[in-house]
Amino acid sequence: MTSGHRGQESSASGHRSVPHTADLCIEAWAGTREECIAEAVRGVIGSFTDTAGVAAGITRECELRADTDERLLAAVIEDVIYRMEAAAEVPADIRVTAADHGVRLRFTMVSSGLVGQIGAVPKAVSLHGLRLAHDAQGWAGRVTLDV
Repeated sequence: MTSGHRGQESSASGHRSVPHTADLCIEAWAGTREECIAEAVRGVIGSFTDTAGVAAGITRECELRADTDERLLAAVIEDVIYRMEAAAEVPADIRVTAADHGVRLRFTMVSSGLVGQIGAVPKAVSLHGLRLAHDAQGWAGRVTLDV
């Protein structure tokens, strides 16, 4: 992404889906690495489900580490996909904080049976085009998912 990675967006943080042949591509941006990761997760979840109005569920916490920021972004989204498949839960909310060599995640999960599905559910993270980096405008990330 170039310095114009936020396009016409005016908010300090956010996310958007980007057209991509046969896959789902999410771009996210924020002032910190951790909030950029959270925005990417929100973009992924918002691409296929609507959690608005769903009562808060159970809180799940974990810590993830990776060798690079890009791999860290992939690890977080892979964790979300795993939780959806293994426990039939989706995050209604996420908080990401810094940890040694990684991040600490705090999810508020809801049963996937309680939310409406509006798109294809992601199956895996593609390493092609994966990006999480800091530039003059803040942090920006891009992730492509197999759906």
